[in-house]
Amino acid sequence: MEEPVQTPEAGTADVAARGGIAAVFSRHRRAWLIAVGALVFVLLGSGAVFAGTQTGETAPAAASAVATPTPTPSPTPTVDPARPVPAQATTASRLRTCSVAGLAADTRLADFQAQVVNANTGEVLFDRGGTTSSRTASVMKVLTSAAALNVLGSDYRATTRVVKGAEPGQVVLVGGGDLTLSRLPTGQEPFYTGAAHLDDLATQTMVAWAADPANPPITSLVLDSSYFSGPDWDEGWARTELGLGYMPEITALMVDGDRDDPSRSTSARSEDPIARAGQAFADALGGGLTISQATAPAGSAQLGAVQSAPVSTLVQQSLIVSDNTIAEMLARLLAIENGAGSSFSALQAGIVNGLAAYGIDTTGMIIKDGSGLSPHNAVSPAYLTALFVKVNAREGNLGVLFDGLPIAGGPRGSLSYSDRFAGANSAAAGAVFAKTGWIDTGYTLAGVIRAADGTPLTFAIYAISNAAIGNVSSNAKIAIDTLATGFFQCGDNLSNN
Repeated sequence: MEEPVQTPEAGTADVAARGGIAAVFSRHRRAWLIAVGALVFVLLGSGAVFAGTQTGETAPAAASAVATPTPTPSPTPTVDPARPVPAQATTASRLRTCSVAGLAADTRLADFQAQVVNANTGEVLFDRGGTTSSRTASVMKVLTSAAALNVLGSDYRATTRVVKGAEPGQVVLVGGGDLTLSRLPTGQEPFYTGAAHLDDLATQTMVAWAADPANPPITSLVLDSSYFSGPDWDEGWARTELGLGYMPEITALMVDGDRDDPSRSTSARSEDPIARAGQAFADALGGGLTISQATAPAGSAQLGAVQSAPVSTLVQQSLIVSDNTIAEMLARLLAIENGAGSSFSALQAGIVNGLAAYGIDTTGMIIKDGSGLSPHNAVSPAYLTALFVKVNAREGNLGVLFDGLPIAGGPRGSLSYSDRFAGANSAAAGAVFAKTGWIDTGYTLAGVIRAADGTPLTFAIYAISNAAIGNVSSNAKIAIDTLATGFFQCGDNLSNN
């Protein structure tokens, strides 16, 4: 066997050592090769396991004859679904700090309801039972006026006519729903501004009658009041209102609102307004006529006609002095015009349909009359604040309504009286434009406030009686005015707390 080759650089001691090992290796060459091979196999296998344990990977193919396993795929991370997002971002309401809670707790307000709205933004600033429908008292006239302005228009006039009767010498006085027609002579102004006069109608009639030589003298007068159907008195009205002078029986033919004194707002009314009107016209024709009641013949020739003041004038007079007669006149005329009917029972549909054009929800609204005298009317403060937003903006014909509202401390109207917005409440004088209301079971006020900070507010305040407290005292008016003055002072900083 060959000896290993020596290099020149090897030292003597190394040679000796290598010689000893070489001798052993030489003698047991085969055994050594087997042992070394086994050791190498063990070391390589151990290294592969160690490496796999440390790296999580399989050994290289050259280091093992075992098939390489398929790697396990890494899991896909789960992504949380996005949280739902509102369609429109919510705008935080500003923190308002001006509270009227103490004023609203005044016991004189009895069963208290109210709402206040910023007329510019539509935001409700203050609410106490604002969506509950309750009796309105004369604030009902606001709804009647708004419906009339929509259905009839501001230029509409009611017409009273005279036509030929069915018999010779007979004329028929046909009521057209003008309750303001006056029996005072032309030139004397009655309570109602711009009213037509019976003597004018009588003159037209006699001239037209005389123009036909075939006509005999006028000897009989027929009164036709069929334009309105009965009953003439609402079941919810106290009959004492007739004698106190606040309300007449409602008929299509009457003069001066059936007042005893045509020049006064409050004056006793009669039990028969049709007869009063008929006698006044017969006198204007010269007297001595027989008088009866019937319906005019169809197609009869007209002898004369006079018209009321336009709706714009009627609305403003109804609101400024809270005239019940005009309110009932307008309510009945608009119900007839929109096809609802000609009686009290038609007013629910007539007025609600007349208000539909304003686009405000009328759910829960109950209407028994046009004036608000009935305790069975029911309208929510929220409806009024929404309607007054439109009145304040003078939408359509509603500027006419705004111009008829009483003004706190104003020169005329129901808010100019000495017991309204007096003392400390005079701070709001000239800034509150509102309709007053009063019946035995409640006081109300609703309208527009030009607040101290310049914000236009719409508001409605109800002080309503209930079985526990009895009828509301007249002191409720002071509490209402004080609260309205609080709204005026707070303006857009009014807190609902």
